[in-house]
Amino acid sequence: MVLFRNRVDAGRRLAARLGHVTGDVVVVGLPRGGVPVAAEVATALGAPLDVIVVRKLGVPSQPELAMGAVGENGVRVINEDLVAEARVTADELRTLEAREQAEVVRRADRLRAGRARVPLAGRAVVAVDDGLATGSTARAACEVVRAQGAGRVVLAVPVAPRDWTVRLAGVADEFIAVDTPERFLSVGQFYADFTQTTDAEVVDCLDGAAHRVRALRAVRDESPPPGPQCW
Repeated sequence: MVLFRNRVDAGRRLAARLGHVTGDVVVVGLPRGGVPVAAEVATALGAPLDVIVVRKLGVPSQPELAMGAVGENGVRVINEDLVAEARVTADELRTLEAREQAEVVRRADRLRAGRARVPLAGRAVVAVDDGLATGSTARAACEVVRAQGAGRVVLAVPVAPRDWTVRLAGVADEFIAVDTPERFLSVGQFYADFTQTTDAEVVDCLDGAAHRVRALRAVRDESPPPGPQCW
């Protein structure tokens, strides 16, 4: 079952569900695949775009199985039941966290390419990924956004499992998805083109969004004040 041609198509269709999010809005994308989706949302909302960097903590014996995630500001989300079930020791968990936290810092610096982080305090923040599977990364992203002082958090994805809002209850103030199919195996199954997004593409998205915001600001600043009304 294919729902989207690619991430740009997914972003535009997701943006159509977010027109009610107004005011002082910032859109943040989860690298790498979530950023092209978020770029379309940011353009539609006329909002600035940034990345929100998180790293999955995979069970050592099954790296694809997430037992938690870490993100900027030292945020950590751990599934204690899964850690116990997988018999992951405290030392193993500590070593994995340290490694992935260092990677969070490195990747954030690389992807922002010298740009300052967009302030989130008191603002409505739309956190976007290209889809949601286990939810551990999205949970960490929302925790990071809240730790940075967001006034409202909207978690938005093109596709997610049917029970995603139950699984992530309380993580965000609002949940938006284009579709929640009953049969959900992986995010990629819903895209005709799910080619891996590169770091360079993420940087290009952020550069383009920053240029758009500067252009809009320049137009606003140069606009003459309204003159007297003639009736």
